[in-house]
Amino acid sequence: MSRIICFLLIILLFSCRRYHTQQPAQDTGLTEHQMIEEVLLRVNQQLVEEDDREIDMFVMRKGWQMQATGSGLRYMIYEHGQGEEAIAGKMVTLAYTLSLLDSTVCYSSEQTGLKKFRLGYDDVESGLQEGVLLMRTGDRARMLLPPHLAHGLAGDGNCIPYRAIIIYDLELIDVQ
Repeated sequence: MSRIICFLLIILLFSCRRYHTQQPAQDTGLTEHQMIEEVLLRVNQQLVEEDDREIDMFVMRKGWQMQATGSGLRYMIYEHGQGEEAIAGKMVTLAYTLSLLDSTVCYSSEQTGLKKFRLGYDDVESGLQEGVLLMRTGDRARMLLPPHLAHGLAGDGNCIPYRAIIIYDLELIDVQ
């Protein structure tokens, strides 16, 4: 929460400075929009780096042997199936549990039923899309999705809080 407040204060400071000191944003060679964009990019980069450190420490404490993708997804396939590979455009069916780092279970297929979606098309977390593309039918995997690959700044408005790192434990049941 303090990070969001800090972020908003920075933007407010940049906006107010221009009007209170009567200095146009052009003094820096940047437009007001460019200055705000630059601040947003820096803050976002810091948040992503902070999430990476938190995930790395969590994985180390758990002793999990996870791989990382370029986007920041961490995953491990701990049971290998022999079925069809998941590819974009195919419909997949998953048994899953979605939890927070503190082990709070937010959703599971036991409560809501199996999750079905078309890879690359349907509206699910981008980190889940990316991770499932690394699997084949019968695989069981664990994935850690940083906020920018999951529910972002806002959470889901229900069980997942703002800026939450989420854990998917899942099995790829079917690819069609």
